[in-house]
Amino acid sequence: MRVALITDGIAPYVLGGMQKHSFYLVKYLAKNKIHVDLVHYNDSLYDINQLEFFTTEEKAFIHPVVLSFPTSVKFPGHYIYKSYKYSCLAFDAVKDQLNTYDFIYTKGFTGWKLITEKHKGNITCCNIGVKFHGYEMFQIAPDMKSKFQQFLLQAFVKKISKQADVVFSYGGKITDIIKSIGVNPKHIIEIPSGVEKEFIGNAISSHNETYHKFVFLGRAERRKGITELNEVLQKLISENQNFRFEFIGPIPDSMKIKHESVTYHGEIRDTQKIKSLLSQNDVLVCPSWSEGFPNVILEAMACGLAIIATNVGAVAAMVSDKNGWLIEPANKQQLEAALINAINAKNVIPKKEHSLLLVQSTFNWDIISKKLIESISTNKS
Repeated sequence: MRVALITDGIAPYVLGGMQKHSFYLVKYLAKNKIHVDLVHYNDSLYDINQLEFFTTEEKAFIHPVVLSFPTSVKFPGHYIYKSYKYSCLAFDAVKDQLNTYDFIYTKGFTGWKLITEKHKGNITCCNIGVKFHGYEMFQIAPDMKSKFQQFLLQAFVKKISKQADVVFSYGGKITDIIKSIGVNPKHIIEIPSGVEKEFIGNAISSHNETYHKFVFLGRAERRKGITELNEVLQKLISENQNFRFEFIGPIPDSMKIKHESVTYHGEIRDTQKIKSLLSQNDVLVCPSWSEGFPNVILEAMACGLAIIATNVGAVAAMVSDKNGWLIEPANKQQLEAALINAINAKNVIPKKEHSLLLVQSTFNWDIISKKLIESISTNKS
């Protein structure tokens, strides 16, 4: 089988949850001896032509096509403009090989030109699938700027989703959104994400009985809920609550809390270092306004952490009262209550153990890749 995977970058060449998902897609397709034409670009100091994050066996099944992401001056809608131009570059890169593919998997706007040309009847090819991850542009927005940005995206996302042959969903509220914008339910394929088997721990780490340790992993993007989290943390600090909190990710100085209970590790791209830091904590906090199927939650669960997260996207498929606390987005009262509950919990061990068990049995890429390959094989034409 031969697949084209058109992406806006894969981790760690480009940072982001979508890019990490793309990395595992190509890795596990190659592991299963499926030939992949990988369209991507580089936003790092790594040598992208070496594909050094894949094994020799995997590289034998990966044909990389490296593009440059278009640039432009900033104006309302500049991201959409650049995304369309990138989709045109991707179209040019694969158009002469269309008859060699059994399936084309596109991420976000990367397949825009290709899907449009097929819908118009200008080209013939195998089925084209699209994945917009969490369809965040149809979820709750934290401010007017975000709402305007969402408004600009919605019409284009809706059109591309309806014109694609297949739409991939993580399930949960994401599938509800996809249906609500007019996609035929028969065209929707639900497949969760996962983590590598090697990343999953065998047991939870030792627990500090004196206090619980919390961690946030991600960027300082507004929709990630750091503003609300900081307000709640500062209140808990003023109340002398006994806890420790760590941030992993590029958090600007203007958003940092200056207190001995809070530590900032900065941006980390090394997977093993992230795993080591996560394993030293008890609870991951993910207070996002919108999400898809957050890799950070999966990775934390794989390290045996309990989870505090908002009920957005497909998060409820991962988080329940068995392994954490599920709260509503933008609700600081619920976030505070969940944190206090976790701080004062005499035993978080059962929740941590359930997180680990759930990842081991359900959300690992050995299992996910088989579901993906089966769905692609069924929807080749």
